[in-house]
Amino acid sequence: MYGRVYASILQRAANYSLTFYSAAQFQYARAVVFSCSQPQLDHCFRFSSWGPSSGEESGNWSQSQRHLSTRQDLDFQLSRVQINSILRSNEQSVSVPEFDGRGLSAVRKFESNQLAANTPNEDRRSAATCLQSKGMLFGVFDGHGGWACAQAVSERLLYYIAVAMMPKHSLDELEKCMEHGRPIPPILQWYKHHTDFNYRESASLYINNLRVFWQELLDSDEHDSGMSPQDALDYAFKRLDADISLEAQVPLSSDLMRSTAIQVAFAGCTACVAHVGIHGIHVANAGDCRAVLGVQNEDGSWSALPLSRDHNSQNQAEVERIKAQHPTSESDTVLTDDRLLGVLMPLRAFGDVRFKWSRELQQSILASLESGVDLDSLNLYQYTPPNYLTPPYLDVSPEITYHKLRPQDHFLILGTDGLWDELGSEEAVRLIGEHLSGIHLQAPVSQSERQLKLGQMHELLLKRRARASPALDTNTATHLIRHALGTGEYGELSQERLASMLALPEDLARMYRDDITATVVYLNYDLARSHHN
Repeated sequence: MYGRVYASILQRAANYSLTFYSAAQFQYARAVVFSCSQPQLDHCFRFSSWGPSSGEESGNWSQSQRHLSTRQDLDFQLSRVQINSILRSNEQSVSVPEFDGRGLSAVRKFESNQLAANTPNEDRRSAATCLQSKGMLFGVFDGHGGWACAQAVSERLLYYIAVAMMPKHSLDELEKCMEHGRPIPPILQWYKHHTDFNYRESASLYINNLRVFWQELLDSDEHDSGMSPQDALDYAFKRLDADISLEAQVPLSSDLMRSTAIQVAFAGCTACVAHVGIHGIHVANAGDCRAVLGVQNEDGSWSALPLSRDHNSQNQAEVERIKAQHPTSESDTVLTDDRLLGVLMPLRAFGDVRFKWSRELQQSILASLESGVDLDSLNLYQYTPPNYLTPPYLDVSPEITYHKLRPQDHFLILGTDGLWDELGSEEAVRLIGEHLSGIHLQAPVSQSERQLKLGQMHELLLKRRARASPALDTNTATHLIRHALGTGEYGELSQERLASMLALPEDLARMYRDDITATVVYLNYDLARSHHN
């Protein structure tokens, strides 16, 4: 059994399109699995969430005393109880009142889950109801270069969106409360998991900059009734990214707050946020997270409707957009090995000032940190991407999609790229749809399938049986993650495969899968039906 597991590990490490991993790191995985000697492992560097696409710059990352696993450390004998415990530890399920005192809700409930590959997890998620305007907000955030940027964006972005949608009289009430030291009316009702946390040391900074934002909106002659969801999403993404950049450049009240601000700015994260209102869904996406709508067809089958596009080198329009922003002399270097400047896979992101600031500004800010600060512990280091000639190379401008809700629109899936690396959009929607209905539709055996040989017919039957297997999880986000990691050759759930995916030590886990975050939002399609009629 273990031989097959080892082979699976190496195959996944070879095939998996990790955001930043090099050939040197793949050789490290091979060395671990086949028990190479320690000198053969010494050349491998600490796993960072972003790094050069070749081994040339590997000296910029240190081992940081990290334990490197050997074959003796690998134990794939997880029981079903252990597997379930790991998969379900970050589950969240929230039912939403149909009427909250202000109006009907377009959301029935939502379910969410996360599974880490990095230690700590670099993904984040957010969910909240807008209390001073209408609708609900859901977001997934995929960090790289550490978790700092994803953490900051996950706790701040929804506030910026909600404030941008608030009418001027509500903003005026916020400002008067601040001026007179009165409690501020709540802007959002958050739905937190017990493991979620906030940057407490930076709370005052974040509130002050949010206040500056709403003060500017109050001074605007065009903000009387608040922004539309589309304008609010666009403005909030750009404004928060500008604040993150500015906070890393100005003096702050404490060394801890300053080092945190710099860490947030130099790390990065992609983001996909949905505003769900009674009439429709607005999705703002920057990077390679994804939003997919689950649609039930008239025959009861399910189909996926993408509400976002991945911003990476597989998106030709995105490639052309990036190249058009730089001289033609850089057309061969702006994107190298499917990465921005040969380093970064997502082509839009928060933070990542290493791809936005001038070299001089980067060096000045890092040099300004106290000499006693351990830059490596903050995921900071003096490194400039190759061919860094005409910055900025990166921005966070979101691509925004609007979809008017219809009676056949049943649920929305938001996921970080760790989910979509393992599952296609259609497969994810089918899994949720059949979990929801309890009905596993099978297409009739076609005429060509009737001509199959005995062995081929056996394979077909195994695949059809796998599709009809009962669900093991009540939480549909967990259901997605289980199938993403544990699906076997014929679509069946493989205990052996799932155990091997979950049992690897932290220094190997990120070699062949990513952090996974999934949120499934169940829509009030009865409400859509009443509007549709």
